[in-house]
Amino acid sequence: MRGLKKAILGMLLFLAFAVMLIYLFNFDYIFKGIRTTYLQGYTTAHIDDHVNFANRKIEAGNHQAWPNHSEFNQYELTPALQEKNEKAGTIAFLIIKNDSIWYESYDEDYGPDSHTNSFSMAKSITAALLGKAIFDGYVKSLDQPVADFFPQFDKRLTLRHLVSMSSGLDWNENYYNPFGMTARAYLGENIRDLVLDLKVVETPGEEFEYLSGNTQLLGMVLEKATRMKLSDYLSQSFWKPLGMENDALWQLDSEESGMEKVYCCIASNARDFARFGKLYNNYGKWTGKQVLDSAYIAESIRPQFEDYPHYGLGIWLQEFMGQEVFYFRGILGQYVIVLPQKDVIIVRLGKEGGKVPDDKEHPNDFYFYLEEVLKMLPQDDKKDCLKESAVSRY
Repeated sequence: MRGLKKAILGMLLFLAFAVMLIYLFNFDYIFKGIRTTYLQGYTTAHIDDHVNFANRKIEAGNHQAWPNHSEFNQYELTPALQEKNEKAGTIAFLIIKNDSIWYESYDEDYGPDSHTNSFSMAKSITAALLGKAIFDGYVKSLDQPVADFFPQFDKRLTLRHLVSMSSGLDWNENYYNPFGMTARAYLGENIRDLVLDLKVVETPGEEFEYLSGNTQLLGMVLEKATRMKLSDYLSQSFWKPLGMENDALWQLDSEESGMEKVYCCIASNARDFARFGKLYNNYGKWTGKQVLDSAYIAESIRPQFEDYPHYGLGIWLQEFMGQEVFYFRGILGQYVIVLPQKDVIIVRLGKEGGKVPDDKEHPNDFYFYLEEVLKMLPQDDKKDCLKESAVSRY
């Protein structure tokens, strides 16, 4: 009995010492991570976690409903796609064809008005906000130095470097280290201080390196340039002009600091996310009005590096079965995938997916969703796409 008491006392002293160190070195956000994941039955961030954080509303205006295609839901998902959606926890699957909803389905208790986390699709939306800020005259150009807004940064660093993921900043993009920058940004309470401590350690513009800190700093520039909260600017720029059907929410680091987690975390729905695919597919034009500069979109869907053809300005790029594809993506398999030559947009939201193999630049399920949707299309739509098997791609 005495030995048991000593063991319990030793364990309590160890835990007390560990807690003291966590607070001493400002890692107390870890407790928030435990509370919002493990204590709710999750092992990582999840699609419904906006309820655990402060949020700012992205207001919609007069909504414009998507029309249903004349063939709406007349074609079923392929058996492989049905099985995949069940196993991966797909909660929304949407196919837009010729600017109309061709296929739509939801699972569990989710529906067209449900809010779920965009994760890194928010990076693409923030890139659109940069184009809008240039279009509106708040920002001079893609090549304007970040130092014009935050003088402490290397004068070589430009907005193009941030949005093309080539900043050379010393951000450590590690999703599994609880003491790393990404965890601190997601769970901490002052993201501005974290970003303003960054330094340029590699020559900007030379090499692609995907860093969430790039987008967060870009958001801080936009906030300063427009003198608006980013949620308000997003509402003014896109949510209202594009006729979004619902208000959305953008997670904040805290009520006190009130900074949007710009690199992630817009809670919205499949239909409204799809509107960004349509906007880019139409080169910035919406109901006859030029909402976003067509030249900016053309630059966005063009590779920024000869040796890395997979990324433009906040947009992922890939050729698939003879089709040029661009898309937004989030870490759990959130996708807005656009096939311009087919005038098709695929939106998938769900609980699992998005894993990128070490030897590839795109997730396996990205290729899978593309191929299975192309199989679903009527013969006239797919005959030029299915000449070759895409098995080798995934």
